[in-house]
Amino acid sequence: MHSRWRQFAFLSAVLLLVSTRTPGQDEPTFSTDVKVVNILATVRTKSGQIVNDLTKDDFSLLENGHPEAIKYFARESDLPLTIGLMVDTSMSQARVLESERSASFQFVDQVLREGKDKVFVTQFDMAVLTRQELTSSRRDLEQSLPFVDTPSRNELRSQRGGGTLLFDAVVRASREIMSGQRNRKAMIILSDGGDNGSDETLTSAIEAAQRADTLIYSIYFADPAYGGGGGEGRNAMERLAKETGGGFFAVSKKLTIDQIYGVIEQELRSQYNLGFVSDQPVRVSEFRKLQLAASRKDLVVEARDKYWAQR
Repeated sequence: MHSRWRQFAFLSAVLLLVSTRTPGQDEPTFSTDVKVVNILATVRTKSGQIVNDLTKDDFSLLENGHPEAIKYFARESDLPLTIGLMVDTSMSQARVLESERSASFQFVDQVLREGKDKVFVTQFDMAVLTRQELTSSRRDLEQSLPFVDTPSRNELRSQRGGGTLLFDAVVRASREIMSGQRNRKAMIILSDGGDNGSDETLTSAIEAAQRADTLIYSIYFADPAYGGGGGEGRNAMERLAKETGGGFFAVSKKLTIDQIYGVIEQELRSQYNLGFVSDQPVRVSEFRKLQLAASRKDLVVEARDKYWAQR
């Protein structure tokens, strides 16, 4: 038990060192010459069951196709968690919004460890608005979530420009909130994936989350009366999740939003923390490809597929 505690304490210290940020910067900086790259991973069987009893030797890692040694490893991390609830409040979500609010609070109530974990709430439609700044208080969240709502008639009448700024919301949350956090980070996006009017693109949204070391869990919730975000919207939600190492879920009669939140909670409690120090010098700041795999062929590893190598 003491050995496991020391392992977690050491890893926590390493991760705190790695994730140090300076004000106003988007990319991670480091206070020493040792640059540890951290990877959070979830492992499942091909039938979808979470596997949480693997060891470091059960994984292999490639950086730009080159093998790298995994130097730091821990299971079932107890590190603090920062969660961003990103809620689509455009008119296409009006009829499903109450279900989203109710399920979101129930999820936060179960996951949040007051004084340890933190949550913020952002809504996006024709504007991006943070309804609740980072907080560890259930009371704060209980009071703020009811205000997550679709635009008023007056706001719609005065609307100029786009109507659903999904990509702008992801970039803003990644740069202004997540990049300054030192712990495990995840954004949960509830949307039909439609974007109309963002200055940012899907690619820049994904890269902003990757630079901030943030997983994205996409919950595709489409109102059939609006046709949802279409195939393009679903594809955007899938890419946001897959390329950041999170997960994609689609609400249906067989899979409710409450059930989806239950799966996400289980994942967040069953992650592996892996760290490596690249033996490839960083001559220019760039994204580098990551390929994390399990030695067992019947297992599927969910983890981000690239990271920002800062010179």
